[in-house]
Amino acid sequence: MQMGREDSEYNKNVRKQYRELMKKCQLHMDELERELPPPREELATALKDRGVSRRDFLKWTSVMTAALMLPPVFRPVVARAAENFSRIPVVWLHFAECTGCSEAFLRSSYPNVDDILLETISLEYHETLMAASGYQAEQCLEKAMHDFNKKFICVIEGGLPRGMDGKFLTLGPKGKTGIETAREVTSKAAAVICIGACAVNGNIQAAKPNPTDAVGIGKALGIQTINIAGCPPNAVNFTGTILHYIMFGAPPALDSLGRPVWAYGKRIHDYCERRSHYDAAEFVNEWGDDGAKKGWCLYNMGCKGPYTYANCGKVRFNDGVSWPIMAGHGCIGCTETAFWDTMAPLEKPIHEATIGGGERTVDRIGAVLTGATVVGVAAHAVLSGIRHRGEQKEQEAHGDGRMTEEEKHD
Repeated sequence: MQMGREDSEYNKNVRKQYRELMKKCQLHMDELERELPPPREELATALKDRGVSRRDFLKWTSVMTAALMLPPVFRPVVARAAENFSRIPVVWLHFAECTGCSEAFLRSSYPNVDDILLETISLEYHETLMAASGYQAEQCLEKAMHDFNKKFICVIEGGLPRGMDGKFLTLGPKGKTGIETAREVTSKAAAVICIGACAVNGNIQAAKPNPTDAVGIGKALGIQTINIAGCPPNAVNFTGTILHYIMFGAPPALDSLGRPVWAYGKRIHDYCERRSHYDAAEFVNEWGDDGAKKGWCLYNMGCKGPYTYANCGKVRFNDGVSWPIMAGHGCIGCTETAFWDTMAPLEKPIHEATIGGGERTVDRIGAVLTGATVVGVAAHAVLSGIRHRGEQKEQEAHGDGRMTEEEKHD
């Protein structure tokens, strides 16, 4: 009885905290609706025009609520945040990158709710999408910073070269360095979101020998950023982060690398549909072999899933149809820091890779990349393989593994 009363009291306190949190969310969105311009396009109209039903929208709110690690009672709050999505002014900057993140978000085969939210977002400045150029584009940027000072979200795609005092990257008609532009804009932003591996940690531009001394935005400017890692990242992770900011007026909980925990809190390995084959030591050893045809684990083909934190297997790509491991290629670890250096060669297991000019393997020097996990995963694969081969030999020795009548009598 005592435990029952304590449990009831606990549940009562939890519900009270949720009610208080929801009240704060509603108050914050009330303030947002008062201070910012009305949506350029009503979400209900946008959904209807693009063939998305109210039922589909409600399903999406349920999925997004769960993805953000919120209880179901927050679904109406998430729906209201989505309706206010296009109120948030966004200044989107491009630095050292390939524009692949913008391209990935723009190219969808059919519109789902995430696509429509990104389509109706209040983009005050985006060099790839805007018609203006040169001095006109510069004026658009200055106007956005002036009109929405400390109210806009600065989204940055691409890293910053620090070499030659930043002169490896100059932008605009005034020839400002990327560092100068980034410092000016981020100082007036309400929040800074780094989209993609280039902005988060420099990506391929920062790979050894890194002649331009390219780094991520946070390191270049010495500021706190919300990092949506990946090459490219999933649009769901960006949309969810914006929704969280609209609801709470603050970024979601971040891990030690500045990534939202709700999106990057678990390993690829934890979501992988091939995990059971890993545990059974059933590995693809050559492209096109029987294991590949049967959908076995890709660890021996270089899959970095055991060391990579992301939700790719959960949210997937191409409108949720598939993702790299499902399509037959291992994870390359693109959400992790300096993955071009730490995860290469991309089609060989990490325990075969070398560090420090090739003198020592990861197995020998221990936890260089991701703690003891590297050694543990490699050891698990080896030991599982030995056990698996031992079981096969035992079965071969006894036919199908069942005892004969003579053996039973013995």
